[in-house]
Formats: sequence, C-alpha cells, structure tokens
Amino acid sequence: MSSTDTRPTVTVLGGGYSGIKVAKALDDVADVTLVAPADAFTHNSAAWRALVEPEWLDRIFLPYDRLLTRGRFVHDRATAVDGRRVTLASGQVLEPDHLVLATGSGYPFPAKVDERNADTARARFQQAHQELRDAKRVLVIGAGPAGLELAGEIRAFFPDKTVTIVGADSDVMPGPFDQDLRDELRRQLDELGVELRLGTPIRDLPAVPPTTVGDVVVTTAEGEKLTADVWYQAFGVTPATGYLRGDLAAARHPNGLVRVDDQLRVAGAEGVYAVGDITDADRDGIGTASAQADLVAANLRARITGEGEVRSYVPGPMAIAVPLGPDGGAGQLPGLDGVAGAEMIAGLKGKTMLVEPWAALFDAA
Repeated sequence: MSSTDTRPTVTVLGGGYSGIKVAKALDDVADVTLVAPADAFTHNSAAWRALVEPEWLDRIFLPYDRLLTRGRFVHDRATAVDGRRVTLASGQVLEPDHLVLATGSGYPFPAKVDERNADTARARFQQAHQELRDAKRVLVIGAGPAGLELAGEIRAFFPDKTVTIVGADSDVMPGPFDQDLRDELRRQLDELGVELRLGTPIRDLPAVPPTTVGDVVVTTAEGEKLTADVWYQAFGVTPATGYLRGDLAAARHPNGLVRVDDQLRVAGAEGVYAVGDITDADRDGIGTASAQADLVAANLRARITGEGEVRSYVPGPMAIAVPLGPDGGAGQLPGLDGVAGAEMIAGLKGKTMLVEPWAALFDAA
C-alpha cells in the first residue's frame, strides 16, 4: 500500500463469518485492516464433521493471508477499544476512519476453537477424534441445534457407540422453532438410536474435562447418576465484547450483546459498527452474521464512494438447518410450507457442510 493512498481506513476486528465478509467486500475501496487472534479462519459450521472425520480439517481452516488483495491481516487481538481507538495486545494502536466490531462469540470446543495457530487447532481436533474413537458411551449435554447435530454425526459415523443427549428443557431445540421441526428431529434421532433425556437438569458438569475419555458421571436434579466414557458441552454462547471501553462499554448489555441502531451502528459511537453474534439486532447464526455483514459493507461502500443508498437492517425470517450426519436432518426454511426433510437438508448442508461458498472468499493469493 502506498503511503500516499488517501482511501479511508477501515479496521475490522474479528475474523469470523461476518468479519471476513466485511473486509473482503471493502478491500477495493478502502484501506482495510483485518485483526484476528488466530492465523486462519475456521469454518465452524463443519467442526462437528471434522471431529468425526478428520479429513475435513484441511477444508475448514483457511489462512487469512489469502483473503485480501490490497488490505492487510494483523494476527493480534483487541484488548481495549474506546470509540475508534483500538489498542491491540501487542501494544499497537489503530485509529481508523471506520471501525467494524465482528468479534463474534465463544463456544465450547470443538464447535469453536480458540487456538492462535491452525496447526495447533488441527492437532487438538485429531486428539479429540482419537478420544472419541476410544469411547463406547457418549454423553452430550445440551439439546439445542449443536447438541442434536453432534449426536447425529457421532451415530452416523460410529453406529456402535451409545449416545445420550441430556437437556434441561422438556423438548429439543428450545426457542422460536416450529413444533413440527422438533418432532421430526426427535423421530430421526430415535431412528439413529440416540437416547434423549429431556426435562433432566443436572446438578454439576462432569469432573472429567470435555472431549477427554474418563469416568464421566453426572447427577440429575432428582439424584439419578448418568455415566459415560466421554462428554461434550453443547451450550454456552458467550459474546466476545469484554474489550469495550468508554461509550462502547456503555452500549453493552449485561449479557454481553452490543446495542446497535437500525444501520448496525453502535449506540453512542461515531463511525463504529457491530455485526454478527455480538449485536442485539437479531438472533445469532451464520445466516444472520452474513446478512449483517453485507448490509454494513454496502452502507460503508455507499458512504465511501458516494454511490448507492444507505439501508436499514431488517431481520429475516427464521431459517435453520440441522444435519444429523451426511444423510439426515431437518430444517425450517423461508418460503417452505412445512419441515425441510432429510433429503433437502443433506443436499443443502449435510453432505457439503457449506464449505465451498466460504472457501471461495479466500482467493486473493
């Protein structure tokens, strides 16, 4: 980049689904800096598949240095952000014209990884895969979409293993989903041989670390002991917003989400936007993160170039696809009357895990 370049500066904090889309979309009209704590993007949507079939590991880690043609990638993390002043762990300070917060959320491994190095993350997946192979009885704590998908993957690839899902709610998939979807997922899980223990709160998490073979024991609220050889935590989304300071911290809700307006601008902050899992604008998820990234990128492009109109974000209809292995699953999709069945979900996600559309962004090198 030439030192005489007068293009406006845009810093994107976070290299998840929304962060990479914003950075890529503005690479040709702004001086873009993408900051991420890892050296490679992780396609988290395929993480469960990589756990049961490690051949997928080569497809889900995509180096950030292949993303941008003109912009730059900084392997670092924000420790304090006050307005548009960004202080990184290295001590470097950035003060861009426009700042996009796309730091996403944390979730227990292996659904998400927090390793700085992709090789280290791969090794951790390989170890978790071996631990799973060595186990006979599997316990999944959490009956939301992640827990169901994980259980379906394990039974599809290891049909000899006993898999039990424990959930505190009376049904699977608590949240704004159609009951027909829950019923279909329960039916397929039953066909796969997954045991569901619903309406079963537990007193404490197992003493054995998750993804590690050991004598796993949990006690239900009623005093019943459940045992397994390995367990997985399929709950616990945590918005990554602890670095916010000043007016930005004031815009953070007690649950960690950030208050934004209809253009996804952070409340009380000039030139600062937030997208993806950290905003209070919509439910979390890849589809939502992608739509928000598209909107912020388009609005910033309009402001930078003077072409096009600035638009407001409108949450889309409910959409979810829950694979249960490569050939099973069910979903709730816009425009579809009724539940999307196994064949549709397998074609939409289960067989491909949506790798290619995201891999296509990493074509700069």
